[in-house]
Amino acid sequence: MNRIIIIGYMGSGKTTVGNALSKDLGLPFYDLDWYIETRMHATVKQLFDQRGQDGFRRIEHNMLHEVAEFENVIISCGGGTPCFFDNMDYINQQGETVYLKCTTDVLYQHLKMGHTVRPLLLDKTPEEVRQFIEQQLTEREAYYKQAKHTIDVSLMDNYEKIKITVKAIERELGLGK
Repeated sequence: MNRIIIIGYMGSGKTTVGNALSKDLGLPFYDLDWYIETRMHATVKQLFDQRGQDGFRRIEHNMLHEVAEFENVIISCGGGTPCFFDNMDYINQQGETVYLKCTTDVLYQHLKMGHTVRPLLLDKTPEEVRQFIEQQLTEREAYYKQAKHTIDVSLMDNYEKIKITVKAIERELGLGK
């Protein structure tokens, strides 16, 4: 086992699952957005504001290539990471890819409860956010479905269900204790 790379829409639980999987398997965990923020000394929102989405996506692409060279790690990507450049092909070459799939309603609820600033959702009404998620999820699904493994996380709403999801990923990848 070399790398487990988790993808999915924002709010699907990539960071939460990645952290839990990391603890369970005893492997280092890297959240790509956090990695970018550390390396660039700026938040994702600041990078979006300063460089626009295209500029941010170039940085993200370069940082993905950097972090995906690390050995025996778990990486969670930003929701848009697989959808730009050749990122999805690259991610699939670098390790076992896991798509955390869930419904628009679940994503909306997670994002509504979350504390993270999401640049793509700023200044939108609740109904506009829901429509945006639905439209973008439809567009991005073609990339997400290229992952080697898909895990439905629609019911992952408490710690016990997070542990069940982690065990499901481990079974799917033939890992675990």
